[in-house]
Amino acid sequence: MTFSLNLYLFCQLSPVAPLLASRSSAPPAATTAIAVVVLVCAAIPAVLFAMNLLLFRRPGRAWNKRTLPPVSVLIPARNEAGAIVAALDAVLASRGVDLEVIVLDDGSTDATAELVRQRASGDKRVRLAAAPDLPEGWNGKQHACWVLASLATRDVFCYLDADVRVRSEAVYRMLSELNSADQRKGADEMALVSGFPRQETVTVLEWLLLPLIHFVLLGYLPLAGERWTRSSAFAAGCGQFLMVRRAAYFASGGHAAIRATMHDGLLLPQLLRRKGFQTRVYDLSRDAVCRMYRGAEEVWQGLGKNATEGMASPRRIPIFSVLLFFGQVLPLPVALLAAVQQDNATVQYALIAAGLGFAIRLISAAKYRQSWVGALLHPVGVLLLLMLEWGALQRKLAGRTAMWKQREYRMG
Repeated sequence: MTFSLNLYLFCQLSPVAPLLASRSSAPPAATTAIAVVVLVCAAIPAVLFAMNLLLFRRPGRAWNKRTLPPVSVLIPARNEAGAIVAALDAVLASRGVDLEVIVLDDGSTDATAELVRQRASGDKRVRLAAAPDLPEGWNGKQHACWVLASLATRDVFCYLDADVRVRSEAVYRMLSELNSADQRKGADEMALVSGFPRQETVTVLEWLLLPLIHFVLLGYLPLAGERWTRSSAFAAGCGQFLMVRRAAYFASGGHAAIRATMHDGLLLPQLLRRKGFQTRVYDLSRDAVCRMYRGAEEVWQGLGKNATEGMASPRRIPIFSVLLFFGQVLPLPVALLAAVQQDNATVQYALIAAGLGFAIRLISAAKYRQSWVGALLHPVGVLLLLMLEWGALQRKLAGRTAMWKQREYRMG
């Protein structure tokens, strides 16, 4: 009911609704003006996407025999019995790295702890720890990550979500980037690297929404700024795979400095950059895979829980809404309206805009192994994303809470 009402209100209040109501309500000049705005809004992410493809690359260009520092792989786990064994088996098969694996059982009510304990009995690199009670004012994952940092014995931390399965070279490749030759002038200059795994999508809402993570990252963040400056405005990261130097982590305050938040993938790189450190993101789609959410309810709740710490913040959401709605949702309706008005030039503007959006999604589908169905329904996915983001902001302003992993949180 709420979903249908939001969709109805969004369509009724949108700028194009009066134009689509009747032919007479939209003079060709007005339609042409909207088509120009649509084309500009579609061209911005297309240009950025083309530029970012050159920078968003697979980590570790070549295998080499250079000695790399040992790593603590840190896995927070709460009710992850269905995924934890596969995650452990995958990371233990890593090549070229000296690692320990610490799993923090964060109050699981399923067999997570027992499964880790069994795996640890057969491999001395694995250690199981139990999380202390969650303190007031802490998010569960941030607290688990902070506790894991205190248990780690190595100088590099690799935070890995329990539902991520890495391939044998993933940790080595990311560690090579963190310790790359061009950083020898200052060992701590590159403090954090993060990677975006390939997202497994099975259900319709997964197809529609999860690939938009790449679309927003590569279409709206200038990675040149992320690569060549330390400004926190260009910070980006994925909480599913974060690798950070111990010294930089504690110097910045680590997860304790973002204890009440839910989006460490973005906020931890921001934190480090504010302290003067450099961070980078990489394409891990060939080296790791993750089933992020399972089913429509998990997708909606999972993406909505931390939306206001990212795109749905009060400062960002008006800008993103204009760019996404005009550039990705409106092109085909405007082309249809212009066709009815027999305005061929305007039809061409709108179709070019639509083509740019579809081109980004189709290239992404091929390059990052995403759903072709989701790519072909791109405008629908973007409209749903905008509804999700505005709904999250509405809940935050109303003082409502978010539920995740059987815990209740105030929205940041």
